[in-house]
Amino acid sequence: MIETIYIEEAILQHPRVVEIIARFPQARKIICGRYGEVFNPKAQNFRLQKQQPALILAEKYKNFALPAPLGYGIGALRNYYFSHMLNCLYDCRYCFLQGMYQSANYVLFVNYEDFQQDIRQLCAKSPDEDLHFFSGYDCDSLALEPVTGFAEQFLPFFASLPNAWLELRTKSTQVRSLLNREPLPRCIVAFSLSPDIIAKKVEAKAPSVQRRLEALCKLQEQGWQIGLRFDPLIYQSGYQQQYREFFEQVFSCINFDLLHSVSLGVFRLPENFYKKVHKLYPDEKLFAGPLVSQQGMVSYQQELEQEMMAYCTEQLLTYIPEEKFFPCN
Repeated sequence: MIETIYIEEAILQHPRVVEIIARFPQARKIICGRYGEVFNPKAQNFRLQKQQPALILAEKYKNFALPAPLGYGIGALRNYYFSHMLNCLYDCRYCFLQGMYQSANYVLFVNYEDFQQDIRQLCAKSPDEDLHFFSGYDCDSLALEPVTGFAEQFLPFFASLPNAWLELRTKSTQVRSLLNREPLPRCIVAFSLSPDIIAKKVEAKAPSVQRRLEALCKLQEQGWQIGLRFDPLIYQSGYQQQYREFFEQVFSCINFDLLHSVSLGVFRLPENFYKKVHKLYPDEKLFAGPLVSQQGMVSYQQELEQEMMAYCTEQLLTYIPEEKFFPCN
C-alpha cells in the first residue's frame, strides 16, 4: 500500500518511526529536513498523488489541541480538535482536505506524547468541566490504525482523564484495536454515513455503508458508545425517499441505549477550497448541483438547504430524542 516513506531526519530513531519502517521493508525511504519541504510546495498534482500517496513521518512542535470551530460539537461548552495525521486514506469528492492541502500525501505526526501532554494540561485547567476532544477533523481517526496505532495509544490515555471525552470520527471498519479492549465510557466512535446510492458516487475508496454498519454493530455489542454523523447531506433528485429509506436502514440495527449522539449538516465548502476542488474534478456531478456562494462558503441555495435540513431533521426525530440531536451550523 505504501511505496514511498519520507522521514524527518530528527526522528529517524524514534521508536514509532522504527516500527512503521519495519512494517514496509520494500518501501523507498527518503530523508527530509521538515515535512513541509515535501507537503507544502505548490506545484503538486493532488489528483495524481491521490492514486499512490506517500507516507510522511514527522514531528509536530506546536498547536497540538486547538479550539474547535463554532458550531462543531455534541453538547460540551469546551470543544477541541487534534490531528495526529493530515489527509485521509479515502477519496470523498466533497472533502475539504483536497481544497486545503497542496499534497495528497499522508503526514503522520509520531510524537503522540506531546499531544497527550497538551490535552492533559487543558483538562487540568478546567477540572470541574467536561472537555470534548475530536479526532478525525483532518484525517480519518481509524482508517490507518494498523499502521499508526493511534487508538491503541490514545484510548488508555483518555481513560486516565476524568473530565475528557474523545470522539473518533471514521468511515473505517478498522475497529479491532477497540474490540480488543474494554469500552471506554467517555469515548464516542462516530461513523460518517450517507445513503448507499450517494456513497457509491462520491465516497471513493471508503468501505460500503453496509460494512460500516456491521463494524458499528460489533462495537455496540461490546458496549461502545456510537455517534451517527449524517454530514454532508447531498442533494439529488428523489433525496427525500433516499434519506427516509436510509434512516430506516441505519436505525433498524442501532442499540439506542448506546447511541450517544446524531449530527446532521449539508454540503458546504469554503469558496477558495471549492475553486481548487472544482478545478481538480471539473466533470464531477456533485459540483453541477444547485450550488451558490454565500459569505465565503459554497453550499446549496438557502431554500433548498433549509428544506433538506428540515426534512431530514423531521425524519431523525422520529427515531431519537431531541437531546441527542446536534444539527451543524
